[in-house]
Amino acid sequence: MQPRNMSMSGVVDLAAVKAAGEAKAKAEQARAEAARQGGPAAVPASSLVIDVNEAGFEQDVLQRSAEVPVVIDFWAEWCEPCKQLGPLLERLAHEYNGRFVLAKVDVDANQLLMQQFGIQGIPAVFAVVAGQALPLFQGAAPEAQIRQTLDQLIQVGEERFGLTGIAVDASAAGEAQAPAPAPPGPYDSLLEAAARALDANDFPGAVQAYKNVLSDDPANTEAKLGLAQAELLARVQATDPQQVRRDAAEKPADVDAQLAAADLDLVGGHVEDAFGRLVETVRRTFGEDRDRVRLRLLDLFEVIGPEDPRVGAARTALARVLF
Repeated sequence: MQPRNMSMSGVVDLAAVKAAGEAKAKAEQARAEAARQGGPAAVPASSLVIDVNEAGFEQDVLQRSAEVPVVIDFWAEWCEPCKQLGPLLERLAHEYNGRFVLAKVDVDANQLLMQQFGIQGIPAVFAVVAGQALPLFQGAAPEAQIRQTLDQLIQVGEERFGLTGIAVDASAAGEAQAPAPAPPGPYDSLLEAAARALDANDFPGAVQAYKNVLSDDPANTEAKLGLAQAELLARVQATDPQQVRRDAAEKPADVDAQLAAADLDLVGGHVEDAFGRLVETVRRTFGEDRDRVRLRLLDLFEVIGPEDPRVGAARTALARVLF
């Protein structure tokens, strides 16, 4: 069956919603039956990453999206960035252990899907949640930003559609347990050098030092925070604050002007103003501009820290305008 047209950028497609509703009802019946038989059936870990074509799109993606968010990786064999992004997404799919399913689409073999999603370049990553297609990002993004995007997607799936993921049976026949990764670090000397550079206002030096740590240990919390701070201060140092404020007031549709003003807001302690400005800019923009603003907002979240309630409120606001 041919895939249905689906909604993009938050515009609801009634056909897709109807299909998702029907699929959700079937999924609920299946879960109820599984519960009567002793609990929901677990799927093998191999089911977390699937190859999808046009013929199987409705079953593999649309129907499945009524149970769990489906992340779609549009790729091609000749695409070098795809070879970097694809393995990362596959690893994260297994790490998230059923919170989302990764569907891989070879654009050379599935031109109709590529056209239907409006793909202009690859790699391109979308999600389908309850039958609605949502653009996530394009290009081989850093792992930390991909994780943040996935976390937001999962949060929206849970809060708006009740999608809590699928159970995974890691002990299924043929499943091999991945070896435990070697512990990273230590990075004390590199982190100390980065902190000294930051204190000396050597922001380029601090940025590079933190990136050196993250290239080997992408989850290093101290390096992530330090990098976000160093990049923010470097951007602000290069601006004229008064001109930035004038530009932001006179050019509300200018993405660069709003990004610069948000940086000043944050450095000046006006955290909620900075977040609100960028959430509103995300709402007004599309395509690459929207993705650029969203990623800057995620960077500012790193500066403040995920435990701050203002970050939680801004994440919720961002999810509303994105999804």
